[in-house]
Amino acid sequence: MSVVAVLSARLTAAAATAFGLSGVAADPELRAATKPEFGHFQTSLALRLAKQLNQPPRKIAEQLTAHADLTDLCAPVEIAGPGFVNLTLLPSALADGVNTLARSLPSNGRRVVVDYSQPNVAKQMHVGHLRSTVIGDALCNVLRYAGYDVVRQNHVGDWGTQFGMMVEQLLDEATPAGSLDLEQMQQLYQRSRRHFDSDPAFADRSRRRVVLLQSGDPETRGIWQQLVDISLTEFDRVYALLGSPLTRDDVVGESAYNADLPGIVADLDAAGLLTESDGAQCAFLPGFTGRDGSPLPVIVRKSDGGFGYSATDLAAVRHRVRDLHADRIVYVVDHRQSLHFQQIFALARAASWLPETTTAEHVAFGTVLGPDGKPFKTRDGGTVYLVSLLDAAVDRAAALLADRTGIDTAAVARAVGIGAVKYADLSSDRTNDYVFDLDRMVAMTGNTGPYLQYAHARLTRLLSKAGTTGDKVTVLEDPAEQRLALLLAGFGDAVQQVAETLQPHRLCTYLYDVATALSAFYESCPVLTSEGETRDSRLALCAATRDVLHDGLSLLGMTAPDAM
Repeated sequence: MSVVAVLSARLTAAAATAFGLSGVAADPELRAATKPEFGHFQTSLALRLAKQLNQPPRKIAEQLTAHADLTDLCAPVEIAGPGFVNLTLLPSALADGVNTLARSLPSNGRRVVVDYSQPNVAKQMHVGHLRSTVIGDALCNVLRYAGYDVVRQNHVGDWGTQFGMMVEQLLDEATPAGSLDLEQMQQLYQRSRRHFDSDPAFADRSRRRVVLLQSGDPETRGIWQQLVDISLTEFDRVYALLGSPLTRDDVVGESAYNADLPGIVADLDAAGLLTESDGAQCAFLPGFTGRDGSPLPVIVRKSDGGFGYSATDLAAVRHRVRDLHADRIVYVVDHRQSLHFQQIFALARAASWLPETTTAEHVAFGTVLGPDGKPFKTRDGGTVYLVSLLDAAVDRAAALLADRTGIDTAAVARAVGIGAVKYADLSSDRTNDYVFDLDRMVAMTGNTGPYLQYAHARLTRLLSKAGTTGDKVTVLEDPAEQRLALLLAGFGDAVQQVAETLQPHRLCTYLYDVATALSAFYESCPVLTSEGETRDSRLALCAATRDVLHDGLSLLGMTAPDAM
């Protein structure tokens, strides 16, 4: 248990003994002190209990602290103001917190399925896929650290009307599908779209081709599979550049659920959850209405007999619960799909495919903006491809590192450039939009990825110069080293908080606080020129800080270079 967890448990036990309380009512809800003179942590439990116990808060605080066994952890407890309890950890407790840092948490026996990235076959990955992939990777890493069995699912868009159009266009042009690259495939899609919109006969043939695809026609399926394979090869290249661990094994595209869709509709109909509306099979769920108050449908089967993507998403939910045995399902998809997922989750629960014991969460995220504050586009208004962004970031980092010697410039530039993009995406609340500004992203100062990477590299250089490091932190006399130790001891709590809230910016904020405290430590506490036990202890503190920065950056999906 972390120091904070131990403190919280001791105070909860004291509340139980003194007042007979338990559960939420006895939770001290420890918070970091707002000022150094208030110690390290504060609790307002006495103020919250005043009305319930009909006693003055200060009297409650006195009884609480009298029953709390804190002598091995804290200096004498201070009761401040109307009844705040201020807690200051002993240097020995801070040292123990650093020396017992866990690099991961034990298994919690729960499985989480994380659905993210979701590129579309025959289209290049664009800046919108950046957010889903970067956030999804970070959450998978954090959830695994927190003890979950993590299953990654890449719900690739590989099914639908567009493939009928594209296959028909290829046959019209007598073009072998295997001769195309992804850019040419995207151009094929655009041509087929124009053809579909302008030629009713071609549109009819395209619709019939979709039926052939869905029914397993060998020729159609063969061409479709070639389009999928070419796309997946390009996606693999982009994931490798981004440093994402996603592989072909994680791909479970829309097509994987095709055979399940008739059964989805049949089961919903048998459960009395479907209503025919203008020829379509729809579910009208309580609580979902438009601005005019009219019911909002979930269309599971369209009037032409085709299946809507809602049916596919419902099949995915059922598969993840029934076959993958998910205890928790996480969807990393932009905020525009919020209503869709609310309806899908509600309908899946109504159909008993999503039991109350399984949580389903939509991790919504905002839009990447250009310097003009509008959705990020190329100068001519086109889509910004992800590869071009990543290449530009690596080039910008390489330019900044050009005068550095003794490093593998190409490797470090890639780590810094890609890391800068990831950190910029993760460091603000994911629900907010953010401006894509490479100059700010690659800056070596401020709350940026390169700043944290440099802090790690500087520690690596210092520890290399030292030759040997102390085994344990034993001396924490200076306030700057106490502050750093306090932060390091909270690493596990910070990661656990992200696992619970699915908000990776909290980990970014924590790591930036660590790097800032490290800078203050450097200014106040000589390391290499100190002597004896103090030197060994400070070297051990530096080693622990490097471990936290390394592990924290890794959880964010970033590389921590040893030299910059």
